[in-house]
Amino acid sequence: MTNPLPEFTQFRVEFQDNGLVHFIFDAPRSMNVFSNKAIHELAAFAEWLHRADDVKGVVVRSGKANGFCAGADLTELGVAYEMIVAAPRADRFDIAFNHFFPLSHSIRRLETAGKPVAAAIAGVALGGGCELALGAHYRVMTNSRRAMLGLPEYAVGLLPGAGGTQRMTRLVGVEAGLEVLLLGRTYQGQEAVDAGLAGEIVEEGEEVAAAERWLLSDAAHCTQPWDRADHVPLSHAAIAEPIERHRTRELARMLGHEPAPIAIIDCVEFGLIQPIDGGIRAEMSVFSALISRPEPRNMIRTMFLGKQAYDKAAKDGTIPAAVTAAQEAVTAAVAAAVAETPALRTALVGGAADGTAPVQTRVGADFWVRGQADQMAALSRLSATCAPLVADLDETALLQLDHALARSGTIPAYLGGTKGLSEIV
Repeated sequence: MTNPLPEFTQFRVEFQDNGLVHFIFDAPRSMNVFSNKAIHELAAFAEWLHRADDVKGVVVRSGKANGFCAGADLTELGVAYEMIVAAPRADRFDIAFNHFFPLSHSIRRLETAGKPVAAAIAGVALGGGCELALGAHYRVMTNSRRAMLGLPEYAVGLLPGAGGTQRMTRLVGVEAGLEVLLLGRTYQGQEAVDAGLAGEIVEEGEEVAAAERWLLSDAAHCTQPWDRADHVPLSHAAIAEPIERHRTRELARMLGHEPAPIAIIDCVEFGLIQPIDGGIRAEMSVFSALISRPEPRNMIRTMFLGKQAYDKAAKDGTIPAAVTAAQEAVTAAVAAAVAETPALRTALVGGAADGTAPVQTRVGADFWVRGQADQMAALSRLSATCAPLVADLDETALLQLDHALARSGTIPAYLGGTKGLSEIV
């Protein structure tokens, strides 16, 4: 063969008699997620497709009944974070950009391969799964309550880094797009069609046939709206009002302590005024600065890894008594620390001591507002107080504890619980 098909372990490729190809996400695990291996296989397929002159079109679908793709492999992402922060500070941006941009680049190569691509979505398409679907030229969704499109990366202190901030806002508009990116809005059913995210809604089991019908119809095309010759990027004036309104709300909500919401808004503001290729690189530039910060690592640890450990133990009724005792002791220590230094409430609970948001929301290229000297000194004292309270906990128990503290609002997720607190002061 002049264009041999790459070998796949995370995907399958099935050739149809009608000239279409099915590109099937079927990772050897319970749920499809974008591991490093899956990202590189998507890249290989996209490059193959550029040379596949005899392919009429592609159906992108899942080989699993429980979903299309749930997003990134957060465990691998944590490993990447450690790799980035272990490097000299001057090298971190380039390392992060080069490590994470391949998924964005692969989706871009897929949508510009010169073949129409239709996504058949019968379950959750969240995070990177949603970004893959948005890279298709047509999306079919089932009427199942499980079939949804969303970008929840903000919940773990990150932002969509594979074009999600750019394609979502270009398709549904800036206001609705920011609600997806910042407030966790998802699209299902007819609402997805009305918003321009889905081409049609079908009964479960009919999504692949519907995708094939579109690919073989006269309506099929291989040009995204942002790649049309008459496409003109938005002016800054056209997006300034919703951008500033959402930025003001986010700063009032979290006082700049969580960098992800402001980073997301920057991606939209800087990206939509450019052609798509500039937009996705602006997005990755912001992502590369964000991923090297401690807050995303802390939020992944407390709200993903910690949640998994806590919920499993809670379901089994095996949360150690030592974890419960430590939670009570740390909660009391936090209350005492806030009573001693009221300004500490700004960092631990949210809401400035005098009820106002900080005037300064950035320091140079830094997103996060570091606490005042008295706050940082109080955090240091609190960390020292907590250390003996958690000294006997193993890593699993500490994960459970720090998730419980974040869930209760005692120590917010961006500070990473007792472990994260000890590392930032």
